[in-house]
Amino acid sequence: MDLIKLVEQEYIRTDLPVFKAGDTIVVHYKIKEGTKERTQQYQGVCLQRRNNGLNETFTVRKISNGIGVERIFPVHSTNIAKIDVLSRGKVRRARLFYLRGLTGKKARIKEKRNK
Repeated sequence: MDLIKLVEQEYIRTDLPVFKAGDTIVVHYKIKEGTKERTQQYQGVCLQRRNNGLNETFTVRKISNGIGVERIFPVHSTNIAKIDVLSRGKVRRARLFYLRGLTGKKARIKEKRNK
């Protein structure tokens, strides 16, 4: 096994839920302001997951005051307190960049039904 991969295994988080593009998630992110630390919730649709291992990231898009805001989070960051999956989306793509050009009802994603 590669020595770099062996060291990376120590830092990979296994406590996060399984989610993919199209899922509506809430990311609880730790923010440090001076000496204080608080947790901020960022709720939106996961547009993509990319890379793997320690370099894995995911993009979350939300609409704030009528303006689309996207944020990229590292999956294995220590600043992520937890991730909640609110709903599973029924999509046929791994990258949902077409949502950037859609607004209103057109930007909705169907919810996957549990079996």
